Amino acid sequence: MTGYLLIALIAAAVTGACMPVCRSLARRIGALAEPDDERRLHAVATPLLGGVAMCVGVVISLAVAVLLPQFQGIFRSSEPLGVALAALVITVVGVIDDLFEISAPSKLIGMVVAGSVLYLLGVVMYYVRVPFFGILSLSPDLVPLLTVVWVIGMANAINLIDGLDGLAAGIVGISAAAFFLYADRLFEAGQLPGDSLGPLVAAITVGICIGFLPWNFSPARIFMGDAGAQLLGLLLAASTMVVGGRADPTSSFKGQTYFFVAPLFIPFVILAVPMVDTLLAIVRRTVNRRSPAVADRQHIHHRLVDLGHGPRRAVVILWSFTMLFSALALAPVYISGRWPLIPLSGGFVAVVLFAVLHKDSTLWRANRRTGHHPAELAKAGVIDLSTRRQQQVASQVASQVASQAASQAVSTPSVPGATQDTGSSADR
Repeated sequence: MTGYLLIALIAAAVTGACMPVCRSLARRIGALAEPDDERRLHAVATPLLGGVAMCVGVVISLAVAVLLPQFQGIFRSSEPLGVALAALVITVVGVIDDLFEISAPSKLIGMVVAGSVLYLLGVVMYYVRVPFFGILSLSPDLVPLLTVVWVIGMANAINLIDGLDGLAAGIVGISAAAFFLYADRLFEAGQLPGDSLGPLVAAITVGICIGFLPWNFSPARIFMGDAGAQLLGLLLAASTMVVGGRADPTSSFKGQTYFFVAPLFIPFVILAVPMVDTLLAIVRRTVNRRSPAVADRQHIHHRLVDLGHGPRRAVVILWSFTMLFSALALAPVYISGRWPLIPLSGGFVAVVLFAVLHKDSTLWRANRRTGHHPAELAKAGVIDLSTRRQQQVASQVASQVASQAASQAVSTPSVPGATQDTGSSADR
């Protein structure tokens, strides 16, 4: 445990130390995320390339782990090299996307290459645990395909939740920490070999998230970009494959199925409502002959912010859900009996009630019924939003007023003689 803690601290320190350099470089080359009234909640241009610092943290921490006797068994295989090379590949593709906004097929090719590197160097799964259906033993022909698909799924899942300052890094850090604790219990129970790469990758993932969060929590000074989000997805894919896909398939050890799918399960649960909204938006736009690819603000983190919680509080609410889901799976592993379900259920209820019944969200709904726009309340300081959010809301109100005035001007029928009357009254 001491060695894992040391590697996590090194990953955090290296990642944090590289942030100023990446931030300065991003400003110099113009790698900036510009404000967007539609979806992005930051008010000023913010440097990208945070994913580069995270990748450096991964590579350096792996290099240090080679020197520790505790991890000598892990580095006898080619798996650590596979993780390092795949991390470099997916980070490079992400940086190119952050700089030039490459097409979706091009990004997919990069993920396929990264997944292929993992497969070629031995980072693969042998079994797939399907909830409610049992265990599927993979044939050699399916292993490369599922390895690539797993990497693509994880990378895109983390990319989906990277919508607020600190949200993705916090959720991944919490999930990776819980996964590490679970893998440690598997090792103690004799269900996982001591030279498994999974716990080490999970510890490194926790470390880079800790090193990144002080720079990314609202108001963010740097973003991880697609490079960082895809890197985190790759690391979660690697750790879950070599633990969940290799642990004794005949074991009934509690929690195996959950933690195998947790990194995908948690983001999709968080994004369940906006995913439905997005589907409806695609149908609506298709009917209205608009492009289905037009982005919108229907993710749950956007809705929490619009509900009056503000970016910081919205992130903390979603972190709380992630911690509760992880605790729900860890509780049976560490505590016998079902009594832990009682406080955890109470925790879920408390978070939901806080999100729905907080005074700011209550004011939002009340004023919505009376016809007041929530943005106007935020501008007036009635709803507790951050300063950066208030600035954006003010611009939204101005644009909405201008848009409404323009639409009214277009829809107002012209009256014969109106121009002449206006002119004569001006002369008088």
